[in-house]
Amino acid sequence: MAKILIVEDEETIRVGLKYYLEAESFDIQEASCSKEAIDSIKQNSFDIVLLDINLPDEDGYQTFQKIKQLKDIPIIFLTANDMEISIVRGLDMGADDYITKPFKARELVSRIKNVLRRNSKENSSVITIRDIKIDMKQAKVFKNGVDVMLTALEYKILLILALNPNVVFSREKILADIWDVNEAYVNDNTLTVYVKRIREKIEDNPNDPKIIETVRGVGYKVGGSC
Repeated sequence: MAKILIVEDEETIRVGLKYYLEAESFDIQEASCSKEAIDSIKQNSFDIVLLDINLPDEDGYQTFQKIKQLKDIPIIFLTANDMEISIVRGLDMGADDYITKPFKARELVSRIKNVLRRNSKENSSVITIRDIKIDMKQAKVFKNGVDVMLTALEYKILLILALNPNVVFSREKILADIWDVNEAYVNDNTLTVYVKRIREKIEDNPNDPKIIETVRGVGYKVGGSC
């Protein structure tokens, strides 16, 4: 069951959408302004956000940016403004779709399902841990959207851990798994150096790592993705 946040200041529209979408087996929460939306997103996990452009405390474009800074959630803009410039602005910002009022509820449901389906396919090859994204299709790592330059061996070590969140890997197991990368021999001391380098590139504070954690006397683990 997909969880949807409806951000809409007009109560009649909000209640109508909630009623219809719940009938379609979606789990719905509501917000009538930007502040309520941000507070709700901080406290909950949503699969998609329906975001009205015209909110009482700030416009939807500003709210969109705040949401994306918190979590990378698919967003569909809802608006009574069908001017091309507004549509283009929303899509250029990275919105997943844009639908103008009045709209048919069945059309909105179709749009929602398309976005969820597309996002599911994209996420199947992307691992997200805090502000780090690992795109396995591109074999690239991004921190806050910025490409992090890892060597092939650094990437391999990070991927081994990230594919198994909260699983503790012994140093011996990691060494065994990376043995065949470029036919490079990596010993226990060198592994420590590589982990240190990875932390310097992806951690906010490499001296207090929150992504690659050391399990004393055993090895390393990556915390659960979020």
